Amino acid sequence: MTQLQSVSSPSIHSEDRAHEADHPTSPVVKFGIEQPLKLDCGIDLAPFQIAYQTYGELNADRSNAILICHALTLDQHVANVHPLTGKAGWWEIMVGPGRPLDTDRYFIICSNVIGGCMGSTGPASTNPATGKAWGLDFPIITIPDMVRAQAMLLDRLGIQTLLCVIGGSMGGMQVLQWTAAYPERVFSALPVACSTRHSAQNIAFHELGRQAVMADPDWHHGRYFERSTHPHRGLAVARMAGHITYLSDAALHRKFGRRMQDRELPTFSFDADFQVESYLRYQGSSFVERFDANSYLYLTRAMDYFDIAADHDGVLAEAFRGIKTRFCVVSFTSDWLFPTSESRALVHALNASSARVSFAEIETDRGHDAFLLDVPEFFDISRAFLESAGKSRGLDGTGG
Repeated sequence: MTQLQSVSSPSIHSEDRAHEADHPTSPVVKFGIEQPLKLDCGIDLAPFQIAYQTYGELNADRSNAILICHALTLDQHVANVHPLTGKAGWWEIMVGPGRPLDTDRYFIICSNVIGGCMGSTGPASTNPATGKAWGLDFPIITIPDMVRAQAMLLDRLGIQTLLCVIGGSMGGMQVLQWTAAYPERVFSALPVACSTRHSAQNIAFHELGRQAVMADPDWHHGRYFERSTHPHRGLAVARMAGHITYLSDAALHRKFGRRMQDRELPTFSFDADFQVESYLRYQGSSFVERFDANSYLYLTRAMDYFDIAADHDGVLAEAFRGIKTRFCVVSFTSDWLFPTSESRALVHALNASSARVSFAEIETDRGHDAFLLDVPEFFDISRAFLESAGKSRGLDGTGG
């Protein structure tokens, strides 16, 4: 148990995470009780706030804005130093001058989703009615709720239409929801490594993670802030289980094989004998430093509930009927979390609804997380699609 106990001692304190939840270092837009966020569960959430980051400049006619929708465990810190971890932004490889999401041409926006823990209102935020963290009193949120909040943010920023909405995994779900809910506001869409609904297998993995969190004695039915604790062990186990699904067997074998960790012989104990064990424990340990356990419960639940065809009698094509948005759907051959077959089903539905769609299945053994890694073919596809969309929308080479 020596190594597993180490994940319960993060260097970032709960107070730091709690402070970031209410008072983010990034810009924030506040909505008062007169502008509630209408949630799918039937509750009007008010007041609430959305934290966000921007990169690049908005052009004169506001036609070069691109919205990045982040994945489950990520946040708005796409291309800047993360305020809690001090690490580089999670998509610096894609966002910046001369990169596929070229900040010399485009105005990039990314907001922390509602239900998150980096400044947008979520279960770690202070409930104004009690003065304490919301915890499980926070209402259940959905992917459409996240997108509705983003639309309110864009309204406040004075951006009516988006050149493109792009995102992977849970971010890809938001991209699809954007096109279904606000087709007139989305000129082009780039959903990556995602699906139109969560599979039973993925719901099962999320349930495993949630049960790990809730079984931690430091969870206290979600009231851990009041007890000055945090369910580090449960959240770390949830992260470890989830992280396995983000990789592929080939990638794990290439990186670790059956190599031992700092030893030549097994210890005949439950210590981290193998490198892959040590890697997973590191992933769990680093995750609990920056993420809130209750947010993990709420965001995984939001993904589970996502089914874009549900509001159209189960006919997926009807969700996109008459849409003028241009699509580029991307999948990765070794992604077993959101396999290519699910992207193909999306493409078939878009074809059936007469939408403009291109599709790329990228050959890689890097698994679901390939969209976060150095995969040149993905960079080339994204760059070309955005340039084509920009040209069709009348952008010149400088975004003006």
